[in-house]
Amino acid sequence: MLLERLEDTRSLAQRLVRALPEGALVLLTGPMGVGKTTLVQFIAQALGFQGEVTSPTYTLIHEYPTPEGLVVHIDAYRMADQEELYHLGLEDYLPEARLVLIEWGKPEVFGDSLEVRLSWEGDRRRAELIAHGNFNLQAHPEL
Repeated sequence: MLLERLEDTRSLAQRLVRALPEGALVLLTGPMGVGKTTLVQFIAQALGFQGEVTSPTYTLIHEYPTPEGLVVHIDAYRMADQEELYHLGLEDYLPEARLVLIEWGKPEVFGDSLEVRLSWEGDRRRAELIAHGNFNLQAHPEL
């Protein structure tokens, strides 16, 4: 789907929030500056978070409490071994978080996930949704 305007990204975030079950793991991939953190901001806002959303590049993990549950925002860009996230408690987050969003997440590490691959198409952005492992995209036709 094309994301020609900022409102298109906000609309995608709202659709994701409506469709994704509690504890879903979402990988946000694509080149720098394509809008991964902006999408996280709109997802958090759609769930009722009213604070500032920033990239956790240096802190690794940000948590955003929302009325619908915790949004966990992880930036794995600087991680040589993304499997270390499991040792840092990722599996503890999944059952209690509303959503876990991992920027730069590698699908081969995070098997049961939905990848939102953002890319540039000229001066516009494109979003592609890719299911990995046991994540069933067909069960979410609104996406």
